[in-house]
Amino acid sequence: MTAWMVAAALVACTESDTCDEGRIRDGKGGCERYVAGDPVPSEAIPVRNGVTWQWQITGKPKIAYDVEVYDLDLYDTSDEDVAQVHDEGRVLICYFSAGSFEPWRDDADLFPEEAIGKPLDGWPDERWLDHTNPVVRELMLDRLDEAAAHGCDGVEPDNVTASHNRSGFGLNDTEQLDYNRFLADAAHERGMGVALKNDVEQVHELLPWFDYTVNEECAAYDECHRLAPFVDEDKAVLHTEYVDHWEDAADKAAEVCGVEPGLSTIIKTWDLGGERLACDE
Repeated sequence: MTAWMVAAALVACTESDTCDEGRIRDGKGGCERYVAGDPVPSEAIPVRNGVTWQWQITGKPKIAYDVEVYDLDLYDTSDEDVAQVHDEGRVLICYFSAGSFEPWRDDADLFPEEAIGKPLDGWPDERWLDHTNPVVRELMLDRLDEAAAHGCDGVEPDNVTASHNRSGFGLNDTEQLDYNRFLADAAHERGMGVALKNDVEQVHELLPWFDYTVNEECAAYDECHRLAPFVDEDKAVLHTEYVDHWEDAADKAAEVCGVEPGLSTIIKTWDLGGERLACDE
């Protein structure tokens, strides 16, 4: 077991001191009332209802689909890939994890041990981060700087639902709102759009901050109706349903396509590779 795993295991055994809803940690061991302020205006390329898209975060990007938006991994997308997406007139959204510790990333050694929490359910190699930690926030700003320098038109910060999961830090929903708004404002300050990843529980509160949303399995969880505020604002709902085996993709499409108006639905396997079946095909 590595040193960071030992430290993370110790952190995960005891929840941190918590703040009541409506309050966030003040960085001095206490809590303070949360005031959201106004969102930073977005000047990003609009991504509207019904847009066609492809999502791939594993393997060499397959830039061969006639779609309007590509959502690709920030670190696995080469300069040549970025140029190809833009040369073909597509919008590029770049994926990165904003809420989990990934030990294989180049900046992994920079995360403080006390900010590394419990494993993500279903993803044992990743651990929740304490997003109230100022070092974690600075590292996410660095990642957003990388995305902007890389030519990303927008970003998809993943794992922004720690307050709804057993992170090891006792984070409340107000602190999650604060962090998600922090990410959105920082993306807009860098001229990029930003996707709300899942977090359907806080759609109404976060809608003014986010340009579009990336959702996984809202049909499977019977919660696609909760994304209606994005549809009503003509902000794209980039929606994916998964199959364990690709030969089941057509049956899954027949089941979920049209489950809710305004969604841009594609079928993928769990590894989010180069395959794609879209409801508009």
